[in-house]
Amino acid sequence: QTVRWHIELQPWASPTPSLNYEASRFLKYISTSQISCEHMNLNSLKGYSETTKKPWSVCLDERFSLIHRIRSKQCRLYSLGLGNDDNQFELSMANSGCEVHRFDPSIKAAHIQQGRHLWYHRLSIDWRDPNPAIAAHKLHSSTKKLGTVLNEFGHQKIDVLKADVESAEWKILENLILEDVVEQIGQLVFEVHIHWPGFEVSGNDSTVVRYWYSLLRELELKDFRLFHTYKDLSKPQMFLKKEAFNASSCYTLSWVNTRWK
Repeated sequence: QTVRWHIELQPWASPTPSLNYEASRFLKYISTSQISCEHMNLNSLKGYSETTKKPWSVCLDERFSLIHRIRSKQCRLYSLGLGNDDNQFELSMANSGCEVHRFDPSIKAAHIQQGRHLWYHRLSIDWRDPNPAIAAHKLHSSTKKLGTVLNEFGHQKIDVLKADVESAEWKILENLILEDVVEQIGQLVFEVHIHWPGFEVSGNDSTVVRYWYSLLRELELKDFRLFHTYKDLSKPQMFLKKEAFNASSCYTLSWVNTRWK
């Protein structure tokens, strides 16, 4: 299998590149469910008490594997974060019997186990593995690609991948697609930030939005379907540093891998 270095870019939304056309196509895309999900609320799981601050929605419909994996205590959640103290979703998944791994470079120790099902790892998930020469100088900083972590932990599959990584999500998503790691994931719940291009995403505004859109279309080609969108109105209403297009700077998007068993 040949290694891909770049995702396939979709054709421009208009005959000549235009931010207006790219933005309207992208925003319509992330606001339109591709598949319906009846049961998205973790309140239906036992041991779940309060609602989360943010709607990290997973699909618990019977036709998808997650609810069955939760019932049989075989589910696994990876949560990628950056010093965020809102871990209610992780706790609720752990309380329901899921094996939960939270990756956050700001925690105090390399690995901490909290309760039977919840682990914290002082690791930052990145879109590339570190240069060994640089990594040796930084004793506590540890960044790795998700595929590397899966191999090291001996995990073949993740039922849910949650990411709240403050604009690193675009390059991480690209890495998961290019290395086919995304096929090992059952559901994705990503907070996406659109107030600036994101880390190491270059180009003018219309090029950036075309790239974002192309990434999400690649997910669709891999049989992921968007089933929930949360537009965060508590965040600044900014689109690439402009107050434009009635957009929020932050959306939480949930997909299910329809091919996943």
